[in-house]
Amino acid sequence: MIGILGRVAAALFVAIGLIVGVTAVNIWWTARQDERPVSDAIVVLGSAQYNGTPSPIFEARLDHALDLYNAGVAPTIITVGGRQTGDRFTEAEAGLLWLAEQGVPEEALRAIPDGSDTLASMQVVAALFVSQGLSTAVLVTDPWHAMRATRMAQDSGILATSSPTRQGPAVQTRSTQVRYIARETAAYLFYRLTGSSVAGAPGID
Repeated sequence: MIGILGRVAAALFVAIGLIVGVTAVNIWWTARQDERPVSDAIVVLGSAQYNGTPSPIFEARLDHALDLYNAGVAPTIITVGGRQTGDRFTEAEAGLLWLAEQGVPEEALRAIPDGSDTLASMQVVAALFVSQGLSTAVLVTDPWHAMRATRMAQDSGILATSSPTRQGPAVQTRSTQVRYIARETAAYLFYRLTGSSVAGAPGID
């Protein structure tokens, strides 16, 4: 009996290890893809901001979104994200202000100042898409966050692809990359199991 239980436990351990390993590899692979089909909108996932000034992680995302806009990927950039307690600006507002300062015209910008995590952000974007008759989006976030963000967007009804940023603190060192992949692997599996979002590394919750 003990032998059978031991073999079952070992098989279960191997299966879990395979699932975790495959997920981590897929996150790594997705992080290296750059899908930028002509779409209805470029959606920039929010991150920390300081009194209206985007954090380095957030600015890297915004700068990449600006490159996509200038390349003609989409006619509109949507910034997403709420505010922390005590903040004067939402993440969405800080992102919109930064893009406007770079010369993006007002009519090409839209801020959605809601969403405390990735899933909530994708749900409010999906609601906007329905109301505006939009369907396709290119998501801009950190490389390691791209797979989970895209999955959440697709589950919310958006035809989403991802074009992750290639600069910023999230990609500076190998140890940082390993840490972010590990956290994203846990967050992605948690979402697939529960349908809920969970806080991850700074800027990728």
